[in-house]
Amino acid sequence: MTNRTVLVLLDPATEVRTSVLELLTIARGLGRVEAVALEAPTVEVLAQLGAYGIETVHQAELARDGACVSGDERHLPAVVAATLAAAVRLTDADVVLLPTSFAAKETAALAAHELGAGLVIDAAAVREVDGRIVAGKRVFAGAWDTECAVTTDVAVVTVRANSAVAQPAEAAVEPVTEGFAVEVAPSPVTLLSREVKADTSGRPPLDQAAVVVAGGRGTDGDFGPVEDLADALGAAVGASRDAAFEGWWDAYVGQTGVTVAPRVYIGAGISGAPHHRGGMQASQVIVAVNSDPEAPIFEICDFAVVGQLADVLPQAAAEIRKRRS
Repeated sequence: MTNRTVLVLLDPATEVRTSVLELLTIARGLGRVEAVALEAPTVEVLAQLGAYGIETVHQAELARDGACVSGDERHLPAVVAATLAAAVRLTDADVVLLPTSFAAKETAALAAHELGAGLVIDAAAVREVDGRIVAGKRVFAGAWDTECAVTTDVAVVTVRANSAVAQPAEAAVEPVTEGFAVEVAPSPVTLLSREVKADTSGRPPLDQAAVVVAGGRGTDGDFGPVEDLADALGAAVGASRDAAFEGWWDAYVGQTGVTVAPRVYIGAGISGAPHHRGGMQASQVIVAVNSDPEAPIFEICDFAVVGQLADVLPQAAAEIRKRRS
């Protein structure tokens, strides 16, 4: 391991999501790892970070024109980017790792611009080769696997969920929280309110889930079998773009929707148009259920089931629950 310093964004600081634990695992293979938080981490969060070998948490003390930045505003991409840039200058860090969410991608781009850093979005692997950070990623709707070497002093990388198996450090440590000042530039936009949509389903977030079950036009608007199978598997639920535009589900998988790379992806009643394939083709195992044996999704899947999803999915859910019990 080199003498690199790797910063991992922790936002929110009230929980450590699986995607962040994966980032910490990847980061340990690159150098010394420190976390950056926008608020004070809880005792439980500090214990988790300590289990993953994090000795220092840099907590931002945000201010604009001498006044503290509000709790809602501090999570805006521009503010988080300023925080990361300040943390890099403070620690002389070489690498910044973030999860691949919509907000994190914007944050990464803004931070890289301010730092003059190399930027890689949606990486599936991050390693060091001949002194440079190299990120592997799939591009052109899954047609090419590429490796991108960062040639600048600082690398900013967003990493897809499920790119690594989270592993605690060999020995736990006791993290220390250190505050550092961040002066936020004046903004032409004022945040009036911020509402986080509550998820009462108990399912994992779509962009972070290890297993995803998605439904398409073949559901005819009935996502009951899709949800039932997802709950049996502890999976997230997604949809094709057409199904989302019909109002049958709120989040869709695709190039302009949510890009996912779970360990298992189950597409039910989805034909597999290029737009959809571009958002899920990096999945490790793809299972397709479709009544049309000529559906394009069968060209890329690992397991194909020709049949009506209303028949196949309930049987699969029942068998999974039977085996688990």
